[in-house]
This record gives sequence, structure tokens and C-alpha cells, in this order.
Amino acid sequence: MSMKTLPLVFINLGGEMLYILDHRLQAHSTSEGKSEKVMNDIVGTMFSKAFMDELLKPQLLYSHRTMKVVLTRLAHVSIMKLKTVSMEKLYELMIMAFKYQVFHCPRPKDLLLISYNHIDTIREFVKDTPALVNKVDETHRKIIEVYSSMTSGEFQLLRQTLLTFLQDMHIRVSIFLQNQIQNPNGRFALSTSGPVPHGMDVPGIIRIFDNKGRQMQQSRFSSGGSYTLPIKDASFGLHGDRVIKLGVNMYSVNLGGESSKVHSVKTETAPNLLAKEELNLLARLMGTVEIENVSASQIGFQVNLFNSAQEEDEGGASGGAEESFGVINIQALQDEHSATQLAQIAGLFAEQEEMPDDVNSNKGDDLLAMMDDL
Repeated sequence: MSMKTLPLVFINLGGEMLYILDHRLQAHSTSEGKSEKVMNDIVGTMFSKAFMDELLKPQLLYSHRTMKVVLTRLAHVSIMKLKTVSMEKLYELMIMAFKYQVFHCPRPKDLLLISYNHIDTIREFVKDTPALVNKVDETHRKIIEVYSSMTSGEFQLLRQTLLTFLQDMHIRVSIFLQNQIQNPNGRFALSTSGPVPHGMDVPGIIRIFDNKGRQMQQSRFSSGGSYTLPIKDASFGLHGDRVIKLGVNMYSVNLGGESSKVHSVKTETAPNLLAKEELNLLARLMGTVEIENVSASQIGFQVNLFNSAQEEDEGGASGGAEESFGVINIQALQDEHSATQLAQIAGLFAEQEEMPDDVNSNKGDDLLAMMDDL
């Protein structure tokens, strides 16, 4: 079932990345033309037919290391480039937002509704560009086709795979801490109130049936929460009311969102037999990216992605952070870090076999050279 996890991960993480970038660009009064180009370029690449066709092929979920490299390349398809610390912080925000959504998902099947909320909001971002709206709609139809026939058990396995992927991430995020849905240790708190999932009964009743299925007696008990009946069922179509709010743009309501880092991501250090296949897929995915020519007036703009002073205040209020981050800039510079990081991945996970010195020294060069040409 993990074979069908990757498309949903990319749609949801990509959606969260767009939410954060849109919020920060607006907060710093970036010109409408530059903001629109950044959003359109990322959406155009993310929802391109070739990119999505590759993601929809049966394959295992990436490691965090490889996922970060792919998302870094996706963020860099436009005129905006992220510094290393900026991308690290952005990835943490994306991952924690997605973990919150998966963790609080009422039913396993509602993973689709979370994804559809992301797609609906992305569609709204590019509503003035019909070609991009068509790309988003085409991808949405593919997702409906692939996932709508899955059983409840298959969705449960899918959700379990996602929770396993996210389980070691405990980054504190101010918007979650302020709303008391995240504890100071970075773990989320589950609510014991609100509507139950559609098709479910409010907990608190015990029914006893005979061998013919007839109810013989009924008793009540305290469920320890304040649950209500569901309002209505959600729409799983191309358009409609998704009912749940998980996956909507939380920055359009609460303009917080900076994070204080508590625990770093646990990365794999042992060789991974799937790493070479992951890198090969990465090469194919990135080979489909088309980057438009950039005019001189669009090159080199910078914004402060996060407010360092505000972060320091929040870190002190929440018990302090282990690291202190300065101003993070978005710059249109050569993406040397991605190339270096990809080379390190190739070195860590390459097959353990004897090779001549000259061959070993050139390992991964072809892949890196191809990506540099994009």
C-alpha cells in the first residue's frame, strides 16, 4: 500500500509549501508580478503531466533526505532561490503541518479530503491562468481515479504508512502552540470533542444483540468527551464541500507560522538498497521540468522569509530553542547546495562494490550535470 503513498505526500507537502511562500511574500509586500510568477511556476511544474505520471507509478515512499532534495528542486523552478537554512525551516513547517493533518484525520479515507483541500486552494491560487487550472483539474481527476476505489482497510494501511514516515518529527510550530494543539515537547494533542466521522455513532452507548441480530438491551456510559453527530458527508468529487478544514490554508486565518526547532530529523545512516532507484527517479522527474526565461527585472529579489526577532521572542516563551536562526533570505542565486547534497546522498547510498578510482570519483556527476542544465 505504500506504493500509492507518494502522490498524496507530494500534493500535500507541495500545497503547504505554496501556502507558506504565499503568506511570506504577501507579508513582505513583494510585487504582485513576482509573487504570481513564483506561484505559477511552482504549480506548473508540480502539476505537469510528466511529473505526475512519474509519481503515480508504483514505488515506495522516499526517505526524508531524498524528499527534501526533490522539494528543494521544486521550490527552485522559478526566479526565487532558498538558502540552506531557509529550506530546512520551510521543510520542517511543511512536514509538521502535514503530520498534524494526518494525525487528526477523522477517518483514513479523509486523507483524500485533506489532499482535495490542498488542490482546491492551489486551484484558487492560479485561477487567473486557465492553462494551469486545467493542469490542476487533470491531476485531480487522476487522483480521484486512482484512489476512489480503495477500501477502508487500504486507506488504513495508507494512513499507517504516512504516520510511520512522520513519527520522528517533533518540531514546535508557534501557530500550533498558540492554539494549544501541540505540546511543548512537539507532540500533538488529540481532541475529545466535536463531530464524529460521517456514518459513525456518538460514543457512549452499549448495545447487546442476540444470535438473530435483535437488540436485547442497551446501556449508557460516559465517553469522557463531548461528541456530536456529523454535520453532513463531504464531497469526494472534483468540486464541492469537503466539510473538514484539514488541509486548508491556515495562514489565511492565522498569520503566525514561524517555528522553534526542538528535535532535528532523524536521518538514515545505513546504506539503502532503494536509494539508487530514488535518485534515478529524481533525475527523470527533474528532467521533465521546463524553466521559463527570466527577464533581468525579475532576477535577484530578496525577502526575509522569517522574522528573526519574532522567533527569538517565541523561543523564549515556549521554553527556548536549541538553535538560533538569523534572517533567512530568498535569493535568486546558483543552487549549489542542492547539487552538493545530492552528491552526498549518492555517496552515502551507492552500491558497495569495487570500482576503479577514476570511476568512483565521477559517481553521480552525470546526474548532477543534467540537473545543473535545467
